Amino acid sequence: MPLEGFVGPKKEDLEKYSRMGWWQNITLGDVLDRAAELYPDKVALVDDRSRLTYAELRGKVDRLARGLMKLGISQGDCVLLQLPNWSEFVWALFALHKLGAPAVLLLSRHMQIEINHFCSLTRAKAWIVPEQYHRTDYLPTIDDVMRANPQMEHVILVKSSRKPPFISLDSLIQEVDSVSSTGQALSGRDNVGLARRRPDATEVAFILPTGGTTGLPKAVPRTHSDAVCEAKYKAQAREQDADAICLISTPLEHNLGLAALNSTFFSFGTVVLLDSTKPEDFCAAVQRERVTCAPLVPTLLGRLVDFDRLGEYDLTSLKALYVGGAKTPSEVIRAVHQRIGKVYVSAFGMSEGPTCTTKLSDPEAVIIDTIGRPCCPYDEFKVVDETGEELPSNVEGELLCKGPGIFTGYLNHPEENERAFTESGFFRTGDLAMIDNAGNIRITGRIKDIIIRGGENISPVEIESLLRTHPDVEDVAVVGTPDPELGERACAYIKPRQGARPALEDIVAFLKSKGASVLQLPERVELIPDIPLTKIGKADKKALREDIKKRLG
Repeated sequence: MPLEGFVGPKKEDLEKYSRMGWWQNITLGDVLDRAAELYPDKVALVDDRSRLTYAELRGKVDRLARGLMKLGISQGDCVLLQLPNWSEFVWALFALHKLGAPAVLLLSRHMQIEINHFCSLTRAKAWIVPEQYHRTDYLPTIDDVMRANPQMEHVILVKSSRKPPFISLDSLIQEVDSVSSTGQALSGRDNVGLARRRPDATEVAFILPTGGTTGLPKAVPRTHSDAVCEAKYKAQAREQDADAICLISTPLEHNLGLAALNSTFFSFGTVVLLDSTKPEDFCAAVQRERVTCAPLVPTLLGRLVDFDRLGEYDLTSLKALYVGGAKTPSEVIRAVHQRIGKVYVSAFGMSEGPTCTTKLSDPEAVIIDTIGRPCCPYDEFKVVDETGEELPSNVEGELLCKGPGIFTGYLNHPEENERAFTESGFFRTGDLAMIDNAGNIRITGRIKDIIIRGGENISPVEIESLLRTHPDVEDVAVVGTPDPELGERACAYIKPRQGARPALEDIVAFLKSKGASVLQLPERVELIPDIPLTKIGKADKKALREDIKKRLG
């Protein structure tokens, strides 16, 4: 069932991708089923509470899918999925894949503003969320979201014993288990019912949030076809096979973690989930599970190589660290090579689909200075000038891409799609780049107005729009300030109203009162008499970024 507001591929592209065999009508649910049939007794999923084989995982997923089906979740119904790196995330995600119900993946740190935005944008029918996670109590947020979104019928809590109107995720599985224990066959009518809900692979499998230049996060719909294509060619490019044991500590609701999950299942490997960013926990998991690979963002990698007890752990099983989300400083890469081994792999990727990778065999200069080559050999990448003309090798321009592993448009956002795609269907990445004679891509700058903090894309526009409602703020511009650990932090340049001097703590408290998430909180405030403007009257953020560098010394 086509999702309202979804822009699918052009007819000629769909025919080409199918004819060439790049899209084969394989869903992500099919990927799990195939693994369970070929490797039923192989360990598929590990966390700190359980170990499941592929057969056990499929059984858990199918029972949950039936439970959701009995709840009224149907093909085409969007469901918010806001869970940390717990096994329940994987169960729920693949259960929704089986039902053809797009999973709307939210970060654990998303709060009222973003959650209400995605509820409205996707008309979500249900929400799978923990009652509490770390210091966040979701119950007040749940009340707010339910009041603001009358179409939201169900809240499914994880790790909770609360009674109705809330529903426990475990109870949905146990209800099906209890039906099975009474002798009523689930392998007959219920299996047929589940099979009938299998979506076409060209339909939306999940929706990723992504920051951008227009305020609230945009929704990136990814189909089963393009996600399976990405998983297949990413596994091939990384030479992943059934012996792979992939440790995922980066959030599963991010493309970096999610793509690692999909490519590992595609190659019949084992996924180990880690709900921690502490280097000692990462090292302990590698040693305990004999982990062979792991996706990481540069911030966590930096903490890992600086970990003073690194030498106490046996990390010899590690073959590759796939690092993406932001540029890694060259000194960190060299420290990885010295302290852990030649395991660093540049893993460029976007929620929108384009992925590139270096290889372990590449020269150090390629690994340090470039993002390598496209994972999918059938994705086209090119660099163009301001007129759209393709540029020769080693000349800087805007990086564009198109292909079977790349999305085809933001959900319910026609104006943004006009800006984001060329007439010939190439996606504008918003990055400045050049391509060398060997096909390696070097990112040289950024066109988009975003801040990348620890691998998270943050839109300054939404922060600015909220701050302009502050009684002491006359004008504001938010830019990224360089940070050695996180890459960038948000700095708010504020022109205060006459007689006012808003402090950072006042600004943070105000934003929190408006329902802003931690991602939208500036970490520095600079008060200035006027916001500098460009010739066309916009905030001159280039000048502000230069100013903050000078202030930092």
